[in-house]
Amino acid sequence: MASSRPSSDSIQERKGLKRVVVASMAGTVVEWYEFFLYATAATLVFNKIFFPEAANELDNIIKAFLTYAVGFIARPIGGIVFGHFGDKYGRKHLLQVAIILVGVTTFLMGCLPTFDAIGYAAPILLVVLRFFQGFAVGGEWGGAVLLVAEHAPDKERGFWASWPQAAVPAGNLLATIVLLVLSSTLSEEAFLAWGWRIGFWLSVVIVAVGYYVRTRISDAPIFQEAKAELEQNAEAGYGVAEVFRRYPRGVFTAMGLRLGENILYYMVVTFSITYLKTQLKMDTSTILLLMLVAHLIHFAVVPVIGRYTDKLGRRPVYALGAALMLVWGFVAFPLFNTQNDFVILLVVVAGLLVHGLMYAGQPAIMAEMFPTRMRYSGVSLGYQVTSIVAGSMAPIIATFLLSIYGSWVPVAIYIGIAAIITLAVVYSMRETNGISLHDIDEADRARTIVINTEASEAAARDSVK
Repeated sequence: MASSRPSSDSIQERKGLKRVVVASMAGTVVEWYEFFLYATAATLVFNKIFFPEAANELDNIIKAFLTYAVGFIARPIGGIVFGHFGDKYGRKHLLQVAIILVGVTTFLMGCLPTFDAIGYAAPILLVVLRFFQGFAVGGEWGGAVLLVAEHAPDKERGFWASWPQAAVPAGNLLATIVLLVLSSTLSEEAFLAWGWRIGFWLSVVIVAVGYYVRTRISDAPIFQEAKAELEQNAEAGYGVAEVFRRYPRGVFTAMGLRLGENILYYMVVTFSITYLKTQLKMDTSTILLLMLVAHLIHFAVVPVIGRYTDKLGRRPVYALGAALMLVWGFVAFPLFNTQNDFVILLVVVAGLLVHGLMYAGQPAIMAEMFPTRMRYSGVSLGYQVTSIVAGSMAPIIATFLLSIYGSWVPVAIYIGIAAIITLAVVYSMRETNGISLHDIDEADRARTIVINTEASEAAARDSVK
C-alpha cells in the first residue's frame, strides 16, 4: 500500500514556497506602510503644514490629495521600467531596488521643512519625493506577486498569490498603529510640529528587514527557462511594446478589473477618513483605531478569499465583489452619519471585505493572462496605469463632489458607476482557474511561430511583386 505521506521533495518545495511568500510580503508590507502613511498624513497633517491657510478646510485637503495623486501618476512609469528589466533580468533584483528607493524617499519626506519655513518649495519637494515613491511602488507590485505566482502550484495559485495582497492591509495596519500611537501620546500641536515625522523615519528599520529577507530567495524555475530562451532567441520580444502588440486584450481586461477595486479601496481607507473628520468632526485617534481594526480583519480574510478563487473560480468571486460594491456607497454614508463607532466600524469592514473579493484573486488572474517572457510588464501595466484614473483620483473626485453638492449621494453614484464597469469586464473575461503557466508559454510559442511564418510569407510575396 502506497504511503500518503508527502515526499521529502514536496516538503522542501513547500518550505521554499513559504519562504518566497514571506520575502514577497516583507517588501510589500514596507512599500504599503509608507504609501498609506502618506495617504493618512495627507488628510491629517500635510493639508495643514505644507500649504497656506485656506478659507475652506476641504480646499487644502484637495491640494494634499493632488500631491498624493502624483504617486499614482508615477506608478505606471515605475511599472513599465521595472517590468521591462524584470522580464529581462529577474523579479528578485528589481524588487531589491524598489524597496531601497521607496525607503529613501519616505525617510526624506520626514525631513522636509514646512510651508512656514520655506514657502512653496515645501510642497514642490513633497511632490518630487512623492513621484519617486510612487515610481518604486509601481515596480514593486508586479514583481512581488509574480515571485509567488510563478512558484505556486497551478491548483493553488489563487491562495498563495493572495498573500502579497494581504501584505497591503498589513502595511496599512502598521502605518495606522504608528500614527495612532503618535496621535494618542502627543498633543495635536506636537503631532503636527514633529510627531508625524517619526512614522516616516521608522521606514529605515522596516526597509532593512525587508531587503534582507529578499536576499534569501531566487526567481522561479519557469522564469529561469524563459530568461534562457530569450537569451538564445534574439527575436523573442519582451516589455511593454511586445505586450501591447501581442496581448492588448489582457492589458485592457486587467485595467477594467482594477478600476472598481482600486476606487473602492481608496474610498474606504482614504476618503472615509476625510468624511469622518471634516463632516462628522470625529476624533483623529478614534478614526485611526477603527481603521486599525478594519485593516486587521482585511489582512485575515484576503488569503481565505484567495483559497475560494481556487475552489469556485476567479470570475464568480470577482463578480460578487463588483456587485456588492455597486450598493456599498448607498449603504455606507447613511450609516456613517449615525456617528456610532461600532456601526462605522462595520461599514468600513464591509467595504474592505467587498474589496477583498476583487483584490485577492488579482495576482493569479493577471499572471494567467500573459506568458512568462512579458508577464512582469503585462501585469504591472494593467495594474498600475488604472491607478491614475482610479485610486489617485477617487479621493479627489469624492472630496470635490462633497464640496460642491454638500451631499454623499453623488459620491455613492460615482462608486456605483465604477462597479458597473468592472462587473462588465468580469463577464467578458475567460475563466483561467487551474491553468498551467507552462501551457500559456507553450501556446505563446506556437502563436509566435504562426505570426512569424505569416510575416515571412507576406514578405516573400511582396518581394516577388
